Amino acid sequence: MNTVYDFQVKMTNGKLKSLQDYEGQPLIIVNTASKCGFTPQFGGLQELYSKYKDRGLVILGFPSDQFNNQEYDNIEETTQFCQINYGVTFPIFAKIDVNGKQENALFTFLKQQQKGLLSSRIKWNFTKFLTDREGKVVKRYGPAAPPSRIEADLIPLL
Repeated sequence: MNTVYDFQVKMTNGKLKSLQDYEGQPLIIVNTASKCGFTPQFGGLQELYSKYKDRGLVILGFPSDQFNNQEYDNIEETTQFCQINYGVTFPIFAKIDVNGKQENALFTFLKQQQKGLLSSRIKWNFTKFLTDREGKVVKRYGPAAPPSRIEADLIPLL
């Protein structure tokens, strides 16, 4: 696998979606949780999406329950929560694991391309990865980094 476009991911309805559908667009890929101290970042992510979607930006949210069970059991509750509380209109996918034996292959790839500060493991919810229009991972942002910090790196990719 050479780019994020080589992967398929599971949508909330259980069907597979090829990330090739986003080819030529910069992406922000983020593992999310609805009951986390960083959950308000949904608002900042939505602001970025609203501001730059017409220039090609796509944000892909992947709920994960791996960190202190901070995600709803039912994916419909997750998507409703995101829409009602933060006005999220960017795609939210099926719940996944981002570490361990059952980790999603996309996140394995992302972590190989951009390691974290001390390891490649995802340490918490709202780890964000920025890709360019060719599907290459250009930067990784830790959970505490607000989405607004991504903007300066995003603009040259638009």
